[in-house]
Amino acid sequence: MKRIYLLMAATLAFALSISISLASSTSPAHASSNSEVLHSIRSMRVKNTAAACRNCAGSNNLSYHGGTGGVGVETGADKVYLIYWGSQWNNNDPSGEAAIQQNFFKGVGGSSWNNSVTQYCEGVSSGTVTCGSSGTHATNPTGVFAGIWYDNASAAPSKPSQSQLASEAVKAAAHFGNTTASSNKTVQYVINTATHNNASGFGTQYCAWHSSTSSSYGNIAYTNMPYITDAGASCGANFVNSGSAGLTDGITIVGGHEFAETETDIYPSTGWIDGSGSENGDKCAWISSGQGASANITLSTGTFPVQSLWSNAFNNNAGGCVISYP
Repeated sequence: MKRIYLLMAATLAFALSISISLASSTSPAHASSNSEVLHSIRSMRVKNTAAACRNCAGSNNLSYHGGTGGVGVETGADKVYLIYWGSQWNNNDPSGEAAIQQNFFKGVGGSSWNNSVTQYCEGVSSGTVTCGSSGTHATNPTGVFAGIWYDNASAAPSKPSQSQLASEAVKAAAHFGNTTASSNKTVQYVINTATHNNASGFGTQYCAWHSSTSSSYGNIAYTNMPYITDAGASCGANFVNSGSAGLTDGITIVGGHEFAETETDIYPSTGWIDGSGSENGDKCAWISSGQGASANITLSTGTFPVQSLWSNAFNNNAGGCVISYP
């Protein structure tokens, strides 16, 4: 997993520290016009750059990193808002990504696939590996899908920067009436860009990423979700299913990856990560066979391909990738 750390100086200038080479795909040069402070990016790398992530991040378990203002995971009534940004979406969704994404999020809450996030918690000491009954645990409620907004009155930037994506997430918070810090502590905003209007680096260096930004509405967790099928096999086409049915596999493989990582590391990277900086999705990305292989899961809204997620509790607490939990 490639990581970009955005370090805040007093002047709100940012320096990049890159542990695995990633070009300036998001142009995170400055805070946006309404004074958000941009936080670190956690990206899902493309499939064809290296072997499955279980071989690149080691086998060590995730541990808690203290949270931001005590918030490290999503607890209580988790909510996902889907934003389709820009007039480029108007009558222009050749792969039907919006419908697939919406059906996935309408059904994924409460699923056994997502239940592994509930072993992780906040309100415990940094370095904690097993929560047990301590702390406040991440939740897996039904009904996480909270709303859709087609913000399509005007065109979005053709290659949006991190600052522009963050600003759109803050704008979405206002649109949905989430204008207090407490209302955004269990919320993630998925900023979908239209086909061929993705941020630089998509499909060659990353498939999607999640981050957070400060605002007058508190910290805002958001995902940069490009038009996944534009990247083809690099971002999951036919990874689980063959033929034409598998061309859209990446939509929910990548979308589920970012969703589960935000639940357990809502303000990167202060939630649950391992010693190499990988999150619960990173450690199990692009596994094609054996234990933890990506697979189809059946929800009330249909059947969807997903990757497995890291479970510290698996194999007598040795840890491993699981497609369902417990």
